[in-house]
Amino acid sequence: MAVETLPPPQALLDQKENRQQRLTQLYEEIRQLKQQRNAVILSHLYERIEVQNLADHVGDSLGLSRQAASTDAEMIVFCGVHFMAETAKLLSPQKRVFLGNANAGCPMADMITREDLIQFKAQYPGVPVVAYVNTTAEVKAESDVCCTSANAVNVVRAVNTDKILCVPDQHLAKYIQSQVPEVEVIWWNGFCPTHLRMLPEDVISLKHQYPEAMVLAHPECDDPIKELADFIGSTTKIRSTAIQSDKRVFIVCTEDGVRERLSQDCPDKLFLTPTRACAVCPNMKLTRLENIRNTLRDLTDEILIPDEVAVKARKAIDFMMAIDG
Repeated sequence: MAVETLPPPQALLDQKENRQQRLTQLYEEIRQLKQQRNAVILSHLYERIEVQNLADHVGDSLGLSRQAASTDAEMIVFCGVHFMAETAKLLSPQKRVFLGNANAGCPMADMITREDLIQFKAQYPGVPVVAYVNTTAEVKAESDVCCTSANAVNVVRAVNTDKILCVPDQHLAKYIQSQVPEVEVIWWNGFCPTHLRMLPEDVISLKHQYPEAMVLAHPECDDPIKELADFIGSTTKIRSTAIQSDKRVFIVCTEDGVRERLSQDCPDKLFLTPTRACAVCPNMKLTRLENIRNTLRDLTDEILIPDEVAVKARKAIDFMMAIDG
């Protein structure tokens, strides 16, 4: 059997140095362009770590959109996926909003269209629709209220009904149902492919190796994963819980960008993902520093939403924000 020949150590060190020099050069180009454009750069926690390190704000999609709306920036570059940039535009209609990479979509958001939702509602006349923020503006426009993984339970309680339609994520809907049993939750059968790659047997295996580990899970995970969790919450809540905890070892059941960010936030703690899982969202990893530089330079991939859609979608978001405070 042939043995692979690896480059000599100096060659590897040279590669590392060249990469760092390139990163430094890109950071400086982006900093200058950002200043010229009076722009703010937002990065979701699932993005590449070098993109997160560059951003002005890092967090979950709605929190980032709220922060951008409160700044005096004239331009927003959203490093995430398409629905996130749309949400930023809905909350900042007077600003120009751009997506870091035009090809960054969301499979779960694509699992329901405006026409799908109209037909779904027709099967349950008069039942209010709670739309996960992980949906297109067109779907939000056909919904009564939006929710996030952090506030979904409070939103459903505030709607004050005995039955709701929940789109598009069935796993978030099932979590809501477990927390609000007095409300009948009827869900669309959407899901996040990345979260479903994680397997309970892998979590159990890690727990055997690290019995002291705290298991953190996102509501988009399947029920068997959530049943093993010590804490279930949004990406932001998972991050803050791990940072504040006295525990030293964590099994992180969500997209791997959160584990990478936590490893940087807390270098004295150990963060693990289920061993066989490929817990990486390929869409979230599409945005590179070159994309951000090109967007700021060329003003490509601007987010535009028709007024008739934006007005209705904004009402669903505003209703949620009134509930959420």
